[in-house]
Amino acid sequence: PAQGQILRRFGDSDGLGSRLRGFAVATRAEAQVTAPADGRIEFSGPFRSYGQLLIIDAGEGHLILLAGMERITTEMGQVVRAGEPVAQMGKGPSSVTLLGDMMQEKRPVLYVELRKGGEAVDSAPWWIGGMKEASR
Repeated sequence: PAQGQILRRFGDSDGLGSRLRGFAVATRAEAQVTAPADGRIEFSGPFRSYGQLLIIDAGEGHLILLAGMERITTEMGQVVRAGEPVAQMGKGPSSVTLLGDMMQEKRPVLYVELRKGGEAVDSAPWWIGGMKEASR
């Protein structure tokens, strides 16, 4: 969904005493965030400790959560295609508070979580080229 440096992976400590249910990527300022899969926007806007949250229903019980963006450019109900722009990161650190010690990061941080049937699952197998490719 955005290029950058992977800070934490699924299952790593979240810095708050629990395990991360997704992964976090430090992006460049104002980086464009794209849809990681085809789907329909189920939620778009601010939500609790996620900051600006975007939920994409990718079908077959898969939901993709993207959080930490400055501006969302899609609306609820909109159909998106993989690679289509859906949001933009801010100029500096994200307001996402679920990332614990990553709040010290000076760059924007995108949080990505994949859920299947309501349960968080490791999304690494979904990404073309695996997680190494995402950090380029």
